[in-house]
Amino acid sequence: MKFTIGALACALTFAAPTVQAQTGPIATAATTSGTLRAGTSVPLKMAEGLTTKGKKLKVGQRFQMETAEAVMIDGNVVIPAGSPATGEITEVRNKGMWGKSGRINGRVLYVRANGRQIRMSGSIDDKGKTGTAGVVGAAVLIPVAGFFMTGTSADIPLGSPVTAFIDEDVSVAVVPAAAPMVVVAPAANALVPTKR
Repeated sequence: MKFTIGALACALTFAAPTVQAQTGPIATAATTSGTLRAGTSVPLKMAEGLTTKGKKLKVGQRFQMETAEAVMIDGNVVIPAGSPATGEITEVRNKGMWGKSGRINGRVLYVRANGRQIRMSGSIDDKGKTGTAGVVGAAVLIPVAGFFMTGTSADIPLGSPVTAFIDEDVSVAVVPAAAPMVVVAPAANALVPTKR
């Protein structure tokens, strides 16, 4: 008798309809592809200041920038604002005697966005003011005085704008703004077993 009741309970358990939450298709955002074209302008700003004061800048030294605004394709962001960019010093001249002014030249190398490094082109430069007029005037009055007159240092302050350009065509995958997730509710009779 105990065996019969146990077998009957087991049979009812396996025969009962399985209660599951059934969901329909979930809407997902489709990924589309696009191309960020060479020559696309990318507004940058200096993330650090550069100066010839102190004579610490060296040719080949790297400096940091960041994107000032997002770069978009068809209304979708491909390079977010604030993405880090890197440049390199190509020429340094410190201020000196006889009114010589300081000078900084540099070039933009690349920007990093969404785990990718994108090659860029562009340049920065600044030249201090020369003291030539003062040197000429001083040299006429006192010839040795012109030797001691210097120009000003070159200075590119933090936050200064830099215009750069994408240096190569870059294929990108664009994920449009996600659509709301759609979940289909389970059918009412699938949740409630019928009684007989």
